[in-house]
Amino acid sequence: MFKEKYSFWLESPYFDEATKEELRSIEKDEKEIEDRFYKDLEFGTGGLRGIIGAGSNRMNVYTVRKATQGLANYINQADEAGKNKGVAIAYDSRRMSPEFAKEAALVLNGNGIKTYVFESLRPTPELSYAVRHLGCIAGIVLTASHNPPEYNGYKVYWEDGCQVPPPRDSEIIDEVNKVEDFEAIKVAKEEEAKAEGLFHIIGKEIDNLYIQQVKEQSINAHIIKEVADDFTVVFTPLHGTGNLPVRRVLAEVGFKNVYVVPEQEKPDSDFSTVGYPNPEDPKAFTLALELAKEKNADIIVGTDPDADRVGVVVKNSQGDYVVLSGNMTGVLLADYIITQKKEKGTLPANGALIKTVVTTEMARAIANKNDIDLFEVLTGFKFIGEKIGEFEETGENTYLFGFEESFGYLAGTYARDKDAVVAAMLACELAAYYKSKGMSLYEGLVSLYEKYGFYKETLRSITLKGVEGVQKIKSILEKLRNEPPVEVAGQKVMEARDYQAGEILNIATKVVKPTNLPTSNVLYYKLENGWFCVRPSGTEPKVKFYFGVQADSDAEANEALKALEDDIMGKIEKMI
Repeated sequence: MFKEKYSFWLESPYFDEATKEELRSIEKDEKEIEDRFYKDLEFGTGGLRGIIGAGSNRMNVYTVRKATQGLANYINQADEAGKNKGVAIAYDSRRMSPEFAKEAALVLNGNGIKTYVFESLRPTPELSYAVRHLGCIAGIVLTASHNPPEYNGYKVYWEDGCQVPPPRDSEIIDEVNKVEDFEAIKVAKEEEAKAEGLFHIIGKEIDNLYIQQVKEQSINAHIIKEVADDFTVVFTPLHGTGNLPVRRVLAEVGFKNVYVVPEQEKPDSDFSTVGYPNPEDPKAFTLALELAKEKNADIIVGTDPDADRVGVVVKNSQGDYVVLSGNMTGVLLADYIITQKKEKGTLPANGALIKTVVTTEMARAIANKNDIDLFEVLTGFKFIGEKIGEFEETGENTYLFGFEESFGYLAGTYARDKDAVVAAMLACELAAYYKSKGMSLYEGLVSLYEKYGFYKETLRSITLKGVEGVQKIKSILEKLRNEPPVEVAGQKVMEARDYQAGEILNIATKVVKPTNLPTSNVLYYKLENGWFCVRPSGTEPKVKFYFGVQADSDAEANEALKALEDDIMGKIEKMI
């Protein structure tokens, strides 16, 4: 089957000569041909993501056109006014991102749908804002977020500014899968699309409105001004879209001493100074740390290529710089927003904090202590965005803050996706707030552990590539699903949650209740003083293991966490 597809791409006049030349270069490598053609690049719940290259299982202009034709068909069937509402399109600094953005626009135009394409690279959260501000039916971002440089991707948003949630995601996937004939894809010519009023360029006017919305989330602007002369920020955009918006917003709220890592300031599709441009990886901060030591920085912030995730680095009590986990930054921001609003008398009685199922349970302790509601959703910020929309419809709750352990945060409701620009601003403001009290941000974190309890978490990922890898990941989940553990690292398993079956099983009573969440291939086990969770990655050939514990001291928490991780990973190694 894959050989037939390979031959079709080589022989069909539809595919250009550069594509065919690339395919000819692998004619003796059967495994490579199989990997490129054994399936079509899947349009999943988050859209497309894959290695750039020729082939049906790769990111290229042809797979982007196919995905966009499916989306166009869905828009034209789902909403009669959708054509005129249009689709906003943004892209990041990755290889082929501008070209893919234009291809997507011209396919939509070929189907009579207006497009609003950003003039140059922009952060993903600004696209989410633009969809809402322009009243678009949908949005597209060309990005592979923090994946290695050989990847690119295509994320779809709906008119609420969220990445498409169930069941709409499956409906769009169905339409994309129906597109089998490349030659049936309608692609407009750019000049004709412009002449017909279908192809529009957008830029600075949206930037100004978006930055204003971000600045409105600042809580203590006066404190920034108080410490500004003696407060230093080091920032790295990791060669991505965060450079201009983060620097602009920090300057406009009053930070004076902001130093950008010069080697990582400009867009670079090879991410030549990092390779893996992910602020979750401490190695991404190597150059930023050198600059921070030189400038004696109070805080380092780093954004990923599409500026929806932010990493924070601060000095610990020994004066060494340490990278905060996503959970640490999340609880610092959540506590700051909630307690400061409380102090100012602006905390709504129906306030709500939202976290994902794999995010720290410390969020629950913060919510309980401050008498606000905590909502838990599946992994994926679209579920947090969806919840914000529900609150606005029902009026039952007021959104305060939402976060996920994978360095994603959102304050405010102007966007419906995680926003590294607002999170970077608030993290710097928070560090300034603690400095005004004679404390470092790290000391602020320690004070939260003392207040709410010692919660520690970690994540382990196993990469299993290719067809065999897919089977191994499936096998791990099946084995855990069919034979759930009853004791782990000396702790009893209290509850087994299977989000695919939509069931929560009480191990002691055998009582089953519903999760009341959409179905997802996620297994979660609640322990006496902790939890662990297993889920395959939606974007990479990985299976992820999340661990969390609670204890009475930092040392006890670290010990319990290591025991839990070692026990589970030992069991998994045997399965593999």
